[in-house]
Amino acid sequence: MKIVTSLSFPGTCREAFEFYAGVLGGEITAAMPYSDAPPEMPVPERIKDWMMHCWLQVGDQAIMGSDMHPDFTPDMNKVKDGFDVTLHFKDVEEARRIFDALSDGGEIRMPFAASFWSPGFGGFTDKFGVPWMINTNPDMPQ
Repeated sequence: MKIVTSLSFPGTCREAFEFYAGVLGGEITAAMPYSDAPPEMPVPERIKDWMMHCWLQVGDQAIMGSDMHPDFTPDMNKVKDGFDVTLHFKDVEEARRIFDALSDGGEIRMPFAASFWSPGFGGFTDKFGVPWMINTNPDMPQ
């Protein structure tokens, strides 16, 4: 089994995934716009270039995403609450580098610093509205 987090966006999925791929060193292996939908699926002109499905592969891990069809998600622009995309690192400097890059332009909720459980931890909401936690665990298995 593989558990994959799926992120929802209001028209910024492609930009977000290109940003994440650059920061995390991943590869976008699928990017299907709504314009690729079957003819029997009506798609408003204003969202034809939005992502219906996007897949970012980072090593053996992945994040999936899409731009949510505005007719079915009227509250899409509400603050996302109740989850974080969490990344764990063995190395505190690599964790700090990722924290700094992903949080750029976003809102830092907990600055990256040592805590009682970790030599480096921080939390933020990125510039696309996605909440993240970055954690360092030197004892983490490879």
